[in-house]
Amino acid sequence: MRLTECEGLRAVGALAAAALSLAIICGSPVRAQESASNVGGTINLGSRGLSPSSENRPEQAENQLEYEVRAGFATDYIYRGTTQSDHKPAVGAAIELTFGQLYAGVTMMSVKLPTQPAAEIDLAGGIRKTIADINFDLGLTYFAYPGQTLVGGTPGIDYWEAAFRADKKIGESIHVAAGFAYSPNNSNTGAWSWYAAAGMGYDVPSRLLPMDIGVSITGSTGYSWFGHQSPELGGFALPAYLNWQAGVTFTRKNFNFDLRYYDTNLSKENCFVLTGDPHAVPGGAINPETNPEGLMSNWCSATFVAKFWFALN
Repeated sequence: MRLTECEGLRAVGALAAAALSLAIICGSPVRAQESASNVGGTINLGSRGLSPSSENRPEQAENQLEYEVRAGFATDYIYRGTTQSDHKPAVGAAIELTFGQLYAGVTMMSVKLPTQPAAEIDLAGGIRKTIADINFDLGLTYFAYPGQTLVGGTPGIDYWEAAFRADKKIGESIHVAAGFAYSPNNSNTGAWSWYAAAGMGYDVPSRLLPMDIGVSITGSTGYSWFGHQSPELGGFALPAYLNWQAGVTFTRKNFNFDLRYYDTNLSKENCFVLTGDPHAVPGGAINPETNPEGLMSNWCSATFVAKFWFALN
């Protein structure tokens, strides 16, 4: 049975409630993580989700099951420079469990995409290892979009991606990160995809701030390139592009507020080719192979986003 959009939003709320319940009722066999992953200085290299994930967390020293819970709200859900919510507000929640070097988690977000799924559900797992003060993360994520509307035999957009990331802190306040991601079938189009990104961050020293307040300035740049889609979708390569983002995050205990700027170098015509924006308008440059109607989309244009989320860890 196909989920409606309202049901999808209820599911997001249910996941958040379940995650909070887990955080409250867990006893001695499962404890909250004591690492600093709740600090706002996480460098987002293009991972999905409304709030920064725990990608930069080092491996846990003890073989003990631990958890992290996140839930939040954003004025727009941006992924690698493109909106996943039609430039509308979005909500999301996530829970992650770790045991030593291993981790697994689930994230759910509200989305507005051409196939009209009820939500996006990301199932992730992997391994973290710290070597010479560098935190390495090798993970695999499956992106599921339940309740999609498939017209004319078009495929759904579920797919999986493998990612590798490294983070290092330099001195008291500066940290850097870099990573790669690969999918053999991006958004189930038949096209492989590679993504490379790097970023930097600066955490304002706590001695310069009021008690319990953290301020981090972070930014990153990424590059996506793709193979050819399946013949049913045109058989041409999806457009490669740069994306970049920068912003500031304010943290007080478990609560975080982020203001961020996102942009890409995609033309409005190539933005339509990449996203399939159903609200695209004519009037752009015509490409007989990739965009014969010259449709244009603003789903990849410059955007300012405000996010609020809490994290229990």
